Amino acid sequence: MAEQPHIKIIARNKKARFDYFIDAEYEAGISLKGTEVKSLRLGKANLKDAYAKIRGGEIFVYQMHISEYPFAHYGNHAANRPRKLLLHKYEIKRLIGKTQEKGFTLIPLNLYFKKGNVKITIALARGKQKYDKREAIRKRDEKREMARERKGS
Repeated sequence: MAEQPHIKIIARNKKARFDYFIDAEYEAGISLKGTEVKSLRLGKANLKDAYAKIRGGEIFVYQMHISEYPFAHYGNHAANRPRKLLLHKYEIKRLIGKTQEKGFTLIPLNLYFKKGNVKITIALARGKQKYDKREAIRKRDEKREMARERKGS
């Protein structure tokens, strides 16, 4: 059995699984500047409003906030600039086909270090309606009640 590589989570999109149905997940590399990587090592990233879009046969992630590196005096990066994702050509072609279907979008789930490289998990997702969210809340509450009852007895 192979050993699990060392993974250090930098940021998570906690609302993604609540707001979307996740159909497929893809691990991608991400093209970054040096000051962005240094800022990520300090844990200064936010995926809350981030989304991915296909432009010119390439995938870019938008609105992913990586704070400026505080120790760089010049050559610092813009915090919300679009960043290119590195995927195989066949994966990009598959994602182009799927995102053209009605209701599908690409959202980032996790940002992490894997073997020293920054990776991002993007998901092919469909948005949930309000009633779907209410049902998820109801199921979560029921599960919590069951756990409470088991713990009490």
